[in-house]
Amino acid sequence: MTGPRPAVYSTPGFPTDVRVYEVGPRDGLQAEATLVPTHVKVRFIKELAEAGLPVVEATSFVSPKWVPQLSDAAEVLAELGDLTSHPVLVPNMRGLERARESGAKSVAVFVSATETFARKNLNMSRASACETAMEVVAEAIKRGMTARGYVSMCFGDPWEGPVGKDTVAEVSRQLLDAGCYEISLGDTIGVATAGHVKALIDEHVQGGVPLERLALHFHDTYGQALSNVLAGLQAGITCFDASTGGIGGCPFAGSATGNLAMEELLWLLHGLGISTGVDLDAVVRAGQTITDLLGRRPSRIAQAMAG
Repeated sequence: MTGPRPAVYSTPGFPTDVRVYEVGPRDGLQAEATLVPTHVKVRFIKELAEAGLPVVEATSFVSPKWVPQLSDAAEVLAELGDLTSHPVLVPNMRGLERARESGAKSVAVFVSATETFARKNLNMSRASACETAMEVVAEAIKRGMTARGYVSMCFGDPWEGPVGKDTVAEVSRQLLDAGCYEISLGDTIGVATAGHVKALIDEHVQGGVPLERLALHFHDTYGQALSNVLAGLQAGITCFDASTGGIGGCPFAGSATGNLAMEELLWLLHGLGISTGVDLDAVVRAGQTITDLLGRRPSRIAQAMAG
């Protein structure tokens, strides 16, 4: 690649190392109308892994009726071979069983912090969704798998409006108590601001959720994703989700636009002198390939680095 690189200026008090969690092959592609061939998905995942991304969420074992894009989940895992250690999303016990049969070793579950989105996204009440997720986590751990938890609509809901910080923290505690190794707090519709991010993290810590068990997942609907990452860094968060190429959104929340682009997250972190172990150039190349296929504009960093 050509073009400049960020000047490095370390900031006292910020983490020295951050783990970046790639969600493009799953959360990114699930909202895309263009069906991506299985072999292209597999190549995308492998390119991201080769770029040094420590975690690449590969696919989801949801019903093909709800998310046709991911109907080839078993085929994707079959072609990944040794990379089946990368996690997959599962919505229920049936999804967990399909994932296990396909060789998955790590799963993620998701719940909503709001009642309306739980019913729209999972077709059940929030309480039932939490109960199902906890059952899946318990069974996954019993089978020797690891489990991560996602909480959606943590900062605002298009139907219910503001979401109580205490409500989000309670859902997170339930997932941790069930055995999740980490909880990712999702700004599903991209309405979070830096102050809100700090307040929600504080609410969790005060409620007994260890800081090192939290991750942040931002959408850039209102252009606030990177400033929200900074707020998370200042609060001590050391894991952030992002999607190479900025692809995705949420197919069940109409106002949600793309995820924070991994390229933009890496540019920020590397400029702060924070180690990620990831090759930015390689991520940019992978992002350009997938955005070209989808007919989407590359991330701003990819455009700038390409000159």
